[in-house]
Amino acid sequence: MAETMEYDLVVIGGGPAGYAGAIRAGQLGKKVACIELERAGGTCLNWGCIPKKALLKSAEYYRSLRKADTFGICVKEVGFDFGKVMDRSRTVAGQMAKGVEFLFRKNKVDYFVGRAQVTVPGMVEITAGEHQGKFFKTKNVLLATGCKPRRLPDVAVDGRRVLTSREALEPRPTPPKSIVIIGAGAIGVEFAYFYNAFGSKVTLVEMLPQVVPVEDEEVARALQRSFEKQGMTVHVGTKVENVRVGKDKVELTLVKAGEANSTEVEAEALLIAIGVAPNLEGALSTKVKLELERGYVKVNDHYESSVAGIYAAGDIIGPPWLAHVATFEAVNAVAAMFGHAHAGRVKIFPGATYCQPQIASTGITEKVAKEKGLNYKVGKFPFSASGKAVAAGDTEGFVKVISDAKTGEIYGVHILGNEAPELIAEYVLAMNTEASVDEVHQSIHAHPTLSEALMEAAAATSGEAIHI
Repeated sequence: MAETMEYDLVVIGGGPAGYAGAIRAGQLGKKVACIELERAGGTCLNWGCIPKKALLKSAEYYRSLRKADTFGICVKEVGFDFGKVMDRSRTVAGQMAKGVEFLFRKNKVDYFVGRAQVTVPGMVEITAGEHQGKFFKTKNVLLATGCKPRRLPDVAVDGRRVLTSREALEPRPTPPKSIVIIGAGAIGVEFAYFYNAFGSKVTLVEMLPQVVPVEDEEVARALQRSFEKQGMTVHVGTKVENVRVGKDKVELTLVKAGEANSTEVEAEALLIAIGVAPNLEGALSTKVKLELERGYVKVNDHYESSVAGIYAAGDIIGPPWLAHVATFEAVNAVAAMFGHAHAGRVKIFPGATYCQPQIASTGITEKVAKEKGLNYKVGKFPFSASGKAVAAGDTEGFVKVISDAKTGEIYGVHILGNEAPELIAEYVLAMNTEASVDEVHQSIHAHPTLSEALMEAAAATSGEAIHI
């Protein structure tokens, strides 16, 4: 007879939403199980955010060594072992996965590796893997199955010539001599920076009019200029057609909007970074009919789906597809299902991109402010005027603040430059607490720090910046 266990909550998926939700429920004293298809941490920790940041750190460190003489440091014969670079990223991912497994044990979360399915509301089965055949009777289910890389139709991903972000993180001894990257969102530009740093000839192609399409136009233009200065070829407003995958190369046709002539491009490898698709494969039986929207689970302000007792959080409920947002959603979903106070749906959050120069933002862009007809001011401060940035040799980029012209309410903040993802947190806090640009300006920031640029940009909205 099949084994059946009873739980207060069964979480399907062990990524940033799944493991955070399971741990929070454990902290609340609930009996919890978390079922993950591959390993604790999910895609983000094992095949996404964490190993990719390890690769980017290696690229950043390598480039720093190559310009060491500008700091008066003599470094001769700087080279790299690409295999070790890749292996280190896997080691980092493994270390972090072990950390999540430890947190499961600490918070008394039962952890299972396998494919899980909600067979009927209140019942979950492991349908594949070592624990196949186990049944879980549960009061609540949290779906945290995330997304998977979107692929081009009729182009097979083989892990050698054609890659998605998953295959790009698998160990290989050498970087491709040349690579075309389709899609210039966060994933695309991060891999573009990484491969270019280690000598690959990079061609970056974006169908929309700008790289990093969700970011402020001014940030996007500056990033494109920086990438081109670094030696990359960037095509925006350009479609890819007629992809031909050969034994030793990939060929494709680029068609730029408004131009009659096309361009033929070839490279050793092709990376497809055109976004993500919802991943509910096998998670729901035919007896469980959830309301979906473009394949994503539709939830209310308590993160509950159209079926009572089934909740969802993270990428599977749709954009912004960010790990930190997923964690926030899952923690609040768990609070809601067990009757605790919670913050509801996400409203203000940071976005971050880790190429160099780095990008971080929160709130609306200037284009959106114009489209909404808002009466706004813009304050900008360049890192070239920051003493800390000049001393560190990282003067590229700026801080841009968009605020209400009368009240100083902060509408949006956009940062391009070194440590941008670390700096944005101050403005997320400011917006959450409804602080004005004047209050940011009047808060004393240590000198010399990069964070002074946040204060100076706030001051610039009223023409009071000191250092520009």
